[in-house]
Amino acid sequence: MTVYVPGISETDPKKQNLSLQQLGAGRSNAFGTVTLTVNVAATVVTDKNCATGSVILFMPTTANAAAEIGNGTMYVPTATILNGSFSITHANAATTGRTFLYAIHG
Repeated sequence: MTVYVPGISETDPKKQNLSLQQLGAGRSNAFGTVTLTVNVAATVVTDKNCATGSVILFMPTTANAAAEIGNGTMYVPTATILNGSFSITHANAATTGRTFLYAIHG
């Protein structure tokens, strides 16, 4: 679920409080969906919330995605976590439907 983000010049305390309540309840704008690219060994994800030093967490949403994690062939090299993007190294396979939800922390 997304969080309401007030503008930098917002002066309405109710809007500011709403944002804080949603953050405290665990909402975030730092998440997305990615499907691994077939027949290549890496997939690049562009996300404005990503920054050098971020931690990327995945949840498989399909059987093929769960198998990819189970095979131990998927990881995010630290050097590929940049401002605005990250790269997932994975099996170079023709397998389709390797779809994940991801969350970015930090």
